[in-house]
Amino acid sequence: MNRLRSGDAEIVYTVLGDGPPLVLLHPFPAHHALWLPAAQSLTSRYRIILPDLRGHGESEIGDGPATMEKHATDLARLLDEAGVGRAIFFGVSIGGYILFEFWRRYRGRVAALGLCCTRPQADADDARNTRLKNAELVLERGTEWFVDLMIPKLLGKTTQETRPDLVAEARRMLLKMSPQDIAQVQQGMATRPDSIATLKTINVPALVVMGEEDTSIPLSDGELMRQHIANSRLAVIPKAGHFAVWEQAEAAGTLIRQFVDGCQ
Repeated sequence: MNRLRSGDAEIVYTVLGDGPPLVLLHPFPAHHALWLPAAQSLTSRYRIILPDLRGHGESEIGDGPATMEKHATDLARLLDEAGVGRAIFFGVSIGGYILFEFWRRYRGRVAALGLCCTRPQADADDARNTRLKNAELVLERGTEWFVDLMIPKLLGKTTQETRPDLVAEARRMLLKMSPQDIAQVQQGMATRPDSIATLKTINVPALVVMGEEDTSIPLSDGELMRQHIANSRLAVIPKAGHFAVWEQAEAAGTLIRQFVDGCQ
């Protein structure tokens, strides 16, 4: 594990393999290990950089809400620390929200984009209010109830019915976050800007990946991104939910490998 200081937080990241850099951003409320199964098919040709996002895994949360601006700055500092000028990026859920902000601020460092189980829209009022309410409740009640609430929203129906091992592992990953971590990350996501207008500015190769059984972010949001990002492609991973790249890691790894190989 590698560590760097980014403002008020220590950010931890892992590097696997060697070759052109490929940065993989995990979803909330997991950490970098979510990407490890899919990354196995990539390390023979690529240098895989796997951060724990601010407030996730081993990375510190810092002070105040973990905004997309803070996450994007963390990512730029990580690239500097790792000696990477330009890379291909994949982001799941909050990872995608961060990549929209990173594109607005540091687009010269982006060679290609993968947007997985994410959406460009800002939270609607009801979703924002729910996030902020959960941020309050988790500080009062602790994390277990929140994790139990999230698991059915994060894992597809097939995974929940046939892979109790993955359900148990997902629960362990989610419990890594403290109540303070969850609260400040939720607050940051609740205030993220709308990125629909940003989609039309993306002029690098782009792959949109969605989970067939994702109940958190529907396929229509993936289609919206495909329509607005010039020359992008939409792929759907069957029998998978919001954590599709982990639930069906072999299929995800193949998709990503084909895409990044085509970008070289």
